[in-house]
Amino acid sequence: MPAEVLQEAASEMLDWHGSGMSVMEMSHRGKEFMSIRDQAEADLRELLAIPEHFKVLFMQGGGLAENAIVPLNLSRGAAADFVVTGSWSKKSAAEAQKYCRVHEAASNTSDNHTCLPDPGHWQLNSDAQYVHICGNETINGVEFHELPDLKSLGSDAPLVVDFSSHVASRPVDWSRVGLAFGGAQKNLGPAGLTLVVVREDLLGRSMSVCPSAFDYATVATHQSMYNTPPTYAIYVAGLTFQWLKRQGGVAEMERRNVAKAALLYGFIDGSDFYVNKVAKDCRSRMNVPFFLRDETRNDAFLTGAKARGLLQLKGHKSVGGMRASIYNAMPMEGVQALVDYMRDFEHSQA
Repeated sequence: MPAEVLQEAASEMLDWHGSGMSVMEMSHRGKEFMSIRDQAEADLRELLAIPEHFKVLFMQGGGLAENAIVPLNLSRGAAADFVVTGSWSKKSAAEAQKYCRVHEAASNTSDNHTCLPDPGHWQLNSDAQYVHICGNETINGVEFHELPDLKSLGSDAPLVVDFSSHVASRPVDWSRVGLAFGGAQKNLGPAGLTLVVVREDLLGRSMSVCPSAFDYATVATHQSMYNTPPTYAIYVAGLTFQWLKRQGGVAEMERRNVAKAALLYGFIDGSDFYVNKVAKDCRSRMNVPFFLRDETRNDAFLTGAKARGLLQLKGHKSVGGMRASIYNAMPMEGVQALVDYMRDFEHSQA
């Protein structure tokens, strides 16, 4: 989270704009909170250049819940294509299997999730109701830097993108997207808010067993107010949207993220002490996994990092090693501090 956003939220904690209420005390249908919601949507639409024929939904449940909610809304109980590129898309396919026929159109499992399968070789199902990808795999460090053009691949199915971990880090080509969803807790705000951006023509297709609070058409009709939404998380996300605009918007975020990633990957590639195993053409700009070539030094590395104020660098338990998450709010100075420590630790082990 940007420090400016946390400070602003703290200053308004007890009294939002002279209303005499904290945002946490407001009625979600009151004029005060509705003004917060409306401004948040307007700012998000501007930031991501979301076309008018897409609905913006503020929901709950995180990306994991959307793995069920998407097939309940789009699959019609039929088939859906999944491109498995890492841990999260694998989980998405497993969850969707409860509600539809899952077809694995492509996978990088044989390469240990270190590359992206060439879209030209995807085996798309002609009766698939949608095609699912995870835009950025946080655990494995693989990212689609360009969204696939399904029409050029001979598919009329809408593309569904899990953009939880790279939303607002770069522009979105909405001409290639049917639906995008993501938890806010990586780049947009605190945990609790889930963002769904869905093309209007995909509404009204939900299965009869879909809970009303998860039916996109119902949520859209009620402006995300069918049930009580995560009001405070929406408010803080709205502050983040305004912060992003003050920084220069998504284009500026992309420029910074490219520079931050280049600094860290450049150091790793130039070292014999560390290694990143992901193919260079699809390395994540948000999550950089790396390994010490001598992993007996892992504990010493983490202890030294903590002493320098560099936290949460331990890699996911499923893959081991280290992982640096360098989301929008991480400044270049933070990445430089990590690189400086990595260099110092390497020298200390010589």
